Amino acid sequence: MHIVVVGLNYRTAPVEVRERFSFADKDMPAALSELKRTKSVLEGVVIATCNRTEIYVVVDRLHMCGYFIRSFIEQWFGVSRQEFTQHLYMYEDEQAIRHLFRVACGLDSMVLGETQILGQVKSSFLQAQSEKATGTWFNMLFKQVITLSKRAHSETAIGESAVSVSYAAVELGKRIFGDFAGKRVLILGAGKMSELTVKHLYASGAEQVLVANRTFARAQELAGKFNGTPCTMQEAMEHLKDVDIVISSTGAEGYVLTSSQVAQSMKKRPSRPLFMIDIAVPRDIEPIISELPNVFLYDIDDLEGIVESNLEMRRTEALKIEGMIDQEMAVFANWLQTLGVKPVIRALQEKSSSIYEETLVSMFNKLPELDEHQRTVIRRLTKSIVNQMMHDPINRIKEMAGEKQGEQALEMFTQIFALEKQLESAKALEESKTQAADSTKAQNTSKVSIPDKALKIAQVSI
Repeated sequence: MHIVVVGLNYRTAPVEVRERFSFADKDMPAALSELKRTKSVLEGVVIATCNRTEIYVVVDRLHMCGYFIRSFIEQWFGVSRQEFTQHLYMYEDEQAIRHLFRVACGLDSMVLGETQILGQVKSSFLQAQSEKATGTWFNMLFKQVITLSKRAHSETAIGESAVSVSYAAVELGKRIFGDFAGKRVLILGAGKMSELTVKHLYASGAEQVLVANRTFARAQELAGKFNGTPCTMQEAMEHLKDVDIVISSTGAEGYVLTSSQVAQSMKKRPSRPLFMIDIAVPRDIEPIISELPNVFLYDIDDLEGIVESNLEMRRTEALKIEGMIDQEMAVFANWLQTLGVKPVIRALQEKSSSIYEETLVSMFNKLPELDEHQRTVIRRLTKSIVNQMMHDPINRIKEMAGEKQGEQALEMFTQIFALEKQLESAKALEESKTQAADSTKAQNTSKVSIPDKALKIAQVSI
């Protein structure tokens, strides 16, 4: 069996493409059911976020599995594969496993080290598990991935430093105020960067937001998002003495705030610091203002310098996590290898049990005078002998199966104990079950209701 991931993300597809391949929450149970019925698919998990749509599967053969998954995508979304194939990536086995670890740890995210993706991976796995779309392999792999991701964020500092201008502004403010509880914010201008920054400030406890803009209607619009108060630019100057934080991004040609204006306001607020963020280019706030007592002024270059410094730190931490991933992949690979030993051990146990039972029957036939108590004692003691004789060989083959020459060790073990017949019987039984399952899939597929949006390509050759 093999692990495969087929997907697209913010690197391979623009948002107008990604949004066409978004799974609605209400449709996910049906999608997982349909995925599980796809030919060759034994287990499946779908991870769908605003930045990625990825389909993880365990397949019984690699040949053609990419074709089958693309057919599933084509039918489910009702989009011809010619429109999305160039945006897809596909990883197999070790590459697929590493990719999943990196995704869950935030190493493949648009914002390096972000933690939200871990919750999304966990939620996707649990839903697939509840829909019976996972099995032995994914139950083990995803639990291991989730556990490592939690460790990665708790044992490294990858998520501790701001890596966006708006977050950097908030982190700077925390250094000055400690927290934003009860703090008042004045926004000059109503651009996107100002909006993002005040959003983070507001979420961190800022109490009151005043929005000033040359177009009063725009000030009203932004103020409404934060239960804030709109005001004119002239009114904003009067509020300087009251606010704690000023965020400016107006696009004006000259300085919106001059040194004399701020100095005058600071006289009316002795000992109270004023935190100012000038995100505008050209700048809105006269740079000399930073020399005033209790005024902390930062421009876009200051914030971007902090962001780059923090990104470099995150990259360093990411290297530590890559090492942790290497270790966990080795653990999973060893677990996979030990899966191969189970049929061999089961065959040995079945053979020894058969010999044991036949020997007991022969013994009891030759000793008819034994009473029930004597038979019980003999059965218990002889069973103990068999178990003790089996104990060491079974433990040794488990250890050897996890080593580099594991397959050769299993083959030699099989030959030494002459288990070929038992393994062939077990294999034949498994194949008959697989054939029956494939037949059931084929029958069920013909009965499956494809979403309406897929009907338009029902005649497309796939």
